[in-house]
Amino acid sequence: MSTKLERKSSLQANWLQFTFVMILVLGIFLRFVNLDKKVYWTDETLTSLRISGYTGVEVVDQLFDGRKINVEELQKYQRINPEVSFTETVKNLAIGNPHHPPLFYIMERFWVQWFGSSVTVTRSLSAILSLLVFPSVYWLCRELFQKPIFGWVAIAIFAISPFHILYAQEARQYSLWTATILLSSAALLRALRINDRKSWAIYTASTIFNLYTFLFSILVVVAHGIYVGIIEGLRVTNKVKAFIVSCLLIMLGFFPWLIVVVGQLNKINKATDWSAIPVGYSFLIKAWILHLVRLFFDIEFSWKNPLTYLSIPILVLVVYSIYFLCRKTPQKTWLFILTLICISFLPIVLADLFFGGRRSSISRYLVPYFIGIQLAVSYLLGVIIGNLSESLQQRKVWQIITVSIISLGIFSSVIISQAEVWWNKYTSVHHPYIADIVNRDIEPILVNFRGSLGYALSLSYLLDSKVQLRLYRNPDANYLPDESKNVFLLYPSRSLLKKLEQEEKYKIQLVYKPAKLWKLENN
Repeated sequence: MSTKLERKSSLQANWLQFTFVMILVLGIFLRFVNLDKKVYWTDETLTSLRISGYTGVEVVDQLFDGRKINVEELQKYQRINPEVSFTETVKNLAIGNPHHPPLFYIMERFWVQWFGSSVTVTRSLSAILSLLVFPSVYWLCRELFQKPIFGWVAIAIFAISPFHILYAQEARQYSLWTATILLSSAALLRALRINDRKSWAIYTASTIFNLYTFLFSILVVVAHGIYVGIIEGLRVTNKVKAFIVSCLLIMLGFFPWLIVVVGQLNKINKATDWSAIPVGYSFLIKAWILHLVRLFFDIEFSWKNPLTYLSIPILVLVVYSIYFLCRKTPQKTWLFILTLICISFLPIVLADLFFGGRRSSISRYLVPYFIGIQLAVSYLLGVIIGNLSESLQQRKVWQIITVSIISLGIFSSVIISQAEVWWNKYTSVHHPYIADIVNRDIEPILVNFRGSLGYALSLSYLLDSKVQLRLYRNPDANYLPDESKNVFLLYPSRSLLKKLEQEEKYKIQLVYKPAKLWKLENN
């Protein structure tokens, strides 16, 4: 009897491992398929600009004067400037974008220099870096839960998570940030367990990398500090001393960029002031709910779409996972995940609630919080999958839930892989439609009053070479109409539209309402 049970258990373990490997392979495939399909959006063009050696100020000064330019003149600033050295590029990044630490941009600069500046190549670095998530999350789960099954479940959850696939295909630092958070967290738990110099050195180095990837990593370090303090009973033990020494070395390693940040706080506030624009509580609550759901299932959510209602059981699963984690694991396990969740989320939420803003509605700022949520869900599903003592009926219910979560992730990710735009493209979601309308005309002129460099650069990837552009810094610019019959006005001011309407020789037609694209024709 026991031999049969052992054989059955062995077969089940082999089958589970094979299933997890297949999910991992699919997740890797989805990270690399159609890398160039989605619109190269505003923030990605700024990545290309930052590594090119040019600065935003000089590009705006040269191009946003209302004269006619072609698409190639814009695209020039998306390629490496051979006359600007690597050192000068990093210096420009420190001066122009101190809120973006340089690690990812340094890596991207070398990557593009070696392999070219196409959209596929530029995005492929993020996709490759996203693969570091899998060994890192496996290691973290082994430190937290000991058994391999939890690591494999977490790999499956991360592999087909729509959120992680979206950012693995974006030329930004967020897939690297995910990996460094996981790596530094696993390194901390190992250092606390072994408590030797080598372990603390690994934690120190990984945390420095984390901080040089994204500034919000400071919240992760704070979460780690609170965890160490509580676990050690708020006493100055040898482990606490080692953690303090590690933090001092981390501060020393990050000090050069910290000086840059402190010295340019006004510039950082100005560059990120859009995130401080107040929004209603209902907007924030809706965003928080969507954040959680999109970790596992991502579609075009609307009340008319019946699949939207699958959000409810997903939210219930997340809440129950956290409850289950706190009930079934020792304090050192649940406390680590809970501090990561709370410390990386609550300060951002409280800043929005007390000072106004939408920071907590921006999903890419909340990666550590998402990691904590996914670890909790991974633990719940891992316990259920590995627990043969449950009744047959209970096992079947949880098997259905597990298969459903995995299937929803795969379903969402396959749809995402075929889409040209998705919610994470924010300011560029209308660009394919704008470009399609403009490209259809003969010798069109696109007059852009948006004043955003990234917006214009993003459009340049979709416009035909025949299109000419006139760029202005603001919608109230003194615009003199072109003689061409095929002129399009993008985001013109009301006063300009009124002025043109009053002149009998012009006819104005709204051709794409969501982006305020107008066509100007001679009567």
